[in-house]
Amino acid sequence: MKTGYLIDMDGVIYRENQLIPGAADFVHALTASGTPFLFLTNNSAPTPEDLTVRLNHLGIHGQSARHFYTSALNTADFLSESDPDCTVFVIGEGGLLTALHERKIANDAIRPRYVVVGEGAATMERLAKAHECIERGARLLATNPDNWCPVSSDKTRPGAGATAAFLEASTGRRAYYLGKPNGYMFHRARRKLAELARNEPEHVVMIGDTMETDIRGAIEAGMQSFLVLSGSTQLEVVGDYVYQPTRVLQSVADLTEELKTGKASDRLNSPVFTDGISHGARSGHRHQTDIFALHKPRPRPAMTK
Repeated sequence: MKTGYLIDMDGVIYRENQLIPGAADFVHALTASGTPFLFLTNNSAPTPEDLTVRLNHLGIHGQSARHFYTSALNTADFLSESDPDCTVFVIGEGGLLTALHERKIANDAIRPRYVVVGEGAATMERLAKAHECIERGARLLATNPDNWCPVSSDKTRPGAGATAAFLEASTGRRAYYLGKPNGYMFHRARRKLAELARNEPEHVVMIGDTMETDIRGAIEAGMQSFLVLSGSTQLEVVGDYVYQPTRVLQSVADLTEELKTGKASDRLNSPVFTDGISHGARSGHRHQTDIFALHKPRPRPAMTK
């Protein structure tokens, strides 16, 4: 049975409006070899159709909406499965609104059962309304835990996690975070991958650029994980994590030849390890409190909770 792949998008296939070199050949090799794959993203703003159009513009053609699974779809699946008659007040964009509408989950600005937070559209007016709904008893649900998301090598954007954290602070209520690394995201994605393959793959590999979401989620779901260095993670910090990826690659281009030949490499043959990079012990900075933050800029929080 062939291996199936769950593939992150931002930082793995593209950065902003630039295709990562070799990504198009990688996707073509997946298709040509009949390898089952599913694009898996924490970005709740686009619909699968939007992502299909985006890949077309970037030069990756022939993908259909069924090859994409977003945190918005994961949120709609979760609510329709756990509380099918619920109503929601949404802070988010088209992808989230569409996913909820397709599952017949109604918007409710008076007394919703949930406040659902995704990317974008977080005006003070809507935040105040969400705060009011939560105070009246609505439960807080976020499509993903990302505090910020990389857009390019020198630019980021606020994520759904940052908006949810605002509401957590203002209401004193804790949010429940879906998307990666939540096991429900990986459970549903694996089920969808099996549907695409018409049979569950014997092995499933998550390919991503973020240790906190892609790699951690895959490990906790019992999957292999391939970290690519084309996105948000630098090789020097990989050793800081308790959990480790199965393989570390420069980009998905490193897998293209393997897909074409059907001959897999092992971790030690990963191209990133051919540069003779030495990994010695590195000292960290440990503070019991945030007292030193009074005298210097506050460090950016982790990408996820």
